[in-house]
Amino acid sequence: MAETPIATEDLAALLRWYADQGVEEAVEERPVDRFALPPPAAVAATVPAAKASARPATPTPLRPSPLPAPAARAPVPIESPQLVDDARALAERCSTVAELEAAVRGFESCALKRTAKNTVFADGTPGAPVMIVGEAPGSDEDRLGKPFVGVSGQLMDRMMAAIGLTRDGGFYITNILFWRPPGNRTPTLAEQAMCLAFTRRHIELARPKILVLAGGTSVKAVLDTTEGITRMRGKWVGYRLADGTELPTMPTFHPAYLLRTPASKRLSWMDLLAIDKKLKELP
Repeated sequence: MAETPIATEDLAALLRWYADQGVEEAVEERPVDRFALPPPAAVAATVPAAKASARPATPTPLRPSPLPAPAARAPVPIESPQLVDDARALAERCSTVAELEAAVRGFESCALKRTAKNTVFADGTPGAPVMIVGEAPGSDEDRLGKPFVGVSGQLMDRMMAAIGLTRDGGFYITNILFWRPPGNRTPTLAEQAMCLAFTRRHIELARPKILVLAGGTSVKAVLDTTEGITRMRGKWVGYRLADGTELPTMPTFHPAYLLRTPASKRLSWMDLLAIDKKLKELP
């Protein structure tokens, strides 16, 4: 439908009405950004040639100065280095596994102990040919005061029994941590370091023929490595004791992981066969 042209008289009357209302400026249909920089051509037209040539062809937008880049973070320090030194000194004074257990049970400096129901030290026979080091006690272990007594522990027992080893003289089992972290939270660096001081002495005093590290946390802590369990498992490595003796060490999956991913049991069976073969080769 064609628009009807507005008569000149009507336009004049509309302008007079605008003037009576105080409207003195014309406004376009599209908004104009008064803060935007003019295009380069307009800038060049208003600047003498000598000055224009000294400026960049494209004007730099006005922006706030960028904030300085944050400084690189230093390695996270251990919260209580003195407590870690105290734990290490106490562990080194122990000459038997029984003395070490008494020292762990009497150690009050680790915050994990204040929220745990029981100290979970070890189970089995010290001096057994195989020593297994896991990660941390779970709710069942915290309640009963023994490591690997829940569903994952039952699976561990069946796995070791498949190569003829039981807790009654066949293998000795413990964890890096002796107390369950509340809510299964990640232990702090100090808590890990304090417990690890006792765990390292525990391995030296038990002196197994073969050391088995169950789970990625155990592998990284005991071997002081950043390699993941999927790259480490199934490969023999050496764990050096304070006197220079090297223990054949087998990283393997934690049984809790196998319960979540049953397809990985085939790989763990290969690890068990390698442990059985190594035991038969050792004097």
